[in-house]
Amino acid sequence: MAHQNRICYYNESMRFFYNSSNGDDKWDKTQLILVQVVGSLFCCFILVSNAMVIAAVITNRRFHYPFYYLLANLAASDFLAGIAYIYLMFNTGEVSRQLTVRGYFIRQGLLDISLSASLSNLLVIALERYISIMDWKVHSNLTKRRVILLIILVWAISIFMGAVPSLGWNCICNLGECSQLAPIFSRSYLVFWSTSNLVVFLVMVAIYLRIYVYVKKKTTILMPHTSGSINRKRTPMKLIRTVMVVLGAFVFCWTPGLVVLLLDGLNCKSCNVMKLKRWLLLLAVANSVMNPCIYSYKDEEMWTTFKNLLRCIGNGTRRQRSLKANSRPLSSAQDTGNSQPPSEEMKSDDQGILKT
Repeated sequence: MAHQNRICYYNESMRFFYNSSNGDDKWDKTQLILVQVVGSLFCCFILVSNAMVIAAVITNRRFHYPFYYLLANLAASDFLAGIAYIYLMFNTGEVSRQLTVRGYFIRQGLLDISLSASLSNLLVIALERYISIMDWKVHSNLTKRRVILLIILVWAISIFMGAVPSLGWNCICNLGECSQLAPIFSRSYLVFWSTSNLVVFLVMVAIYLRIYVYVKKKTTILMPHTSGSINRKRTPMKLIRTVMVVLGAFVFCWTPGLVVLLLDGLNCKSCNVMKLKRWLLLLAVANSVMNPCIYSYKDEEMWTTFKNLLRCIGNGTRRQRSLKANSRPLSSAQDTGNSQPPSEEMKSDDQGILKT
C-alpha cells in the first residue's frame, strides 16, 4: 500500500526539489559571471587542446600503438567534459532552479559520463601498462581489434553509469531520500557512486605501485650485466611516468569532490557541502586543462606533433588569405591609376602580332 500511495513529481521544476532538499544553490551575480568567464576560457582550451591530442595520434604514425589509442580516448573523454562544463556553467545558479527534471538529468548525465569515461580509460591504460611492463616492452601486444573493443566497452559502461539515475535510481518519488548537491539523486546512489570511484582510484594506485616495484627490481638485476646505465628513454618507464602524472592529477582534482559527495550521501548535516560545490567544480575543470599540458610536457614527440599541427593550420590560413586576395576583381581605380606600364617584352609581342 505504501508503494501504491507514493507520489512522483516528474512534472515539477528543479526549484521544487531544491526547496524540498534545502539545497541553497544561489550564487552572487559577480561571482557567477567571474566563474562563467574564467570557466569558458578554460573550456575553450580543453576543447582545442584535446582535439589536438586526438589529431596528433591520428596523424603521427609513431603514435599508432595501443597506449596512444587509449590516450586519445582519454582526450575524447576530456573533450566531452569540456562540453559538459560549458553546459553546466550556463545552467547553474538561479537558472538551475528553472530546469525541468529531464534537463537536470541531461546536465548531470554529461558530467557523470565524462567522469566515468576518464576513470575507465585510466583503468584500462593501467592494465595495458601492466601487461607491457610484465613483458618488459614499451608497447603491449594488444591488437587494434581488441583496443577498439576496449574503447567501445569504456563508452558503453560510461553511458550506462551516467544514465542510471534517469533509469530509476532517484528520489523523485521519495523526497526524503534526496541529497543536497543533486536534489533529485538519492543519497544511496551518491554513496554508491563516490565509493565505487574511490575504490577504482585505490586499484589503479595499487597497479602502478606494483609496476614501479617490478621495474625497480628488474633494473637492479639488469644493471650489473649492462655496460653503462640503461637508457631510460628506451625503457617502458618513460610512458609509465606520463600516465602516473596524469593519474596523480586526476586523483588530486577529483578525490575532494568524491569525498564531499560521499558525505552528502551519508547525510552529514554539519559538513556544509553546498559551499564547497562551486570550488570543487573549478578543480574538476582544472583536471581536464592539465591533461593535454602533461602529454606535451612529458612526451617530446607529442609536443613536436602539436607544433607541426599548429604550423599546418597557420600555413593553411595564410594560403586561404592569399587565394582570396588573388581572386578579388580589380576596381576601376586600380585598373587606371595603379596599373603598371607595359614591359618591353609585352610591346615586342604586340608588334609581332600586328606584323603577322
